[in-house]
Amino acid sequence: MSHKLLSAALCCVSLTTLAEEANTPAVESPYTASAELGMLFKTGDTNSADIKSGFDFTYEVDDWKSTVTLGLLVKKSEQEDENGEEHFTTSDQKWTAVGQTNYNIDTASPNYIYGNVSYEDNRFSNFKNQSSVSTGWGRRWFESKKATLDADIGPGYKRDVIRQTGAQAEQTKSAFIIQAQALYKRQINEHVLFKQLVVAKYAPKADENSIYKARTSITTKLLETLQLKFSFTLDYNTDVEDDKENVNTETAMTLVYSF
Repeated sequence: MSHKLLSAALCCVSLTTLAEEANTPAVESPYTASAELGMLFKTGDTNSADIKSGFDFTYEVDDWKSTVTLGLLVKKSEQEDENGEEHFTTSDQKWTAVGQTNYNIDTASPNYIYGNVSYEDNRFSNFKNQSSVSTGWGRRWFESKKATLDADIGPGYKRDVIRQTGAQAEQTKSAFIIQAQALYKRQINEHVLFKQLVVAKYAPKADENSIYKARTSITTKLLETLQLKFSFTLDYNTDVEDDKENVNTETAMTLVYSF
């Protein structure tokens, strides 16, 4: 009899535990990340088909949100050496890193303060590398079930390293800037996401280089963790050498894996 009572008690405990687990909501992870890989067609200073990869990481908890975006563009081309042998070499490459942290001033308010850093190393352009840091105020200007619009503005500082040429030695130019950026997201339907990012780094002095960027993307879900992404990126520098283009564009199609 005691064995039957013990068995019944264990069954009740197991059923109660299962019921509690079923009623307990799943805890959402504060981390999200994605990696992408694909081909890119580039116009401007160079016209080529290149390999593009990237990594996005987001951490969001309470009033804090941090994002890190890494990008790599590599061009492989076949070149002939002095012995007449052909090799595939990396003739051009570009990599970027952008990080930003937002802190909500008040949980009931759409206002936040931010800190932003960015770095770009680009063998394609007039600049060997470009970096900047900025901090300021931002706000979620619009939010609905399907769309959001965030924008921020603040003072900053940038540093451009101008590539050495035959007639000019390598130069480093620094300037204070006003940085403004806006990000619009819209969930077109269950499977399609549209994003528009605009960034301006305006240098008030007349002889300083200002930087403007715009990136448009449409991501289509193929599987639960796999998406197809189409993107168009425009980079504009106001002050470049005569043999370089002010405007460079990138059109890319990549596969994105989310985890």
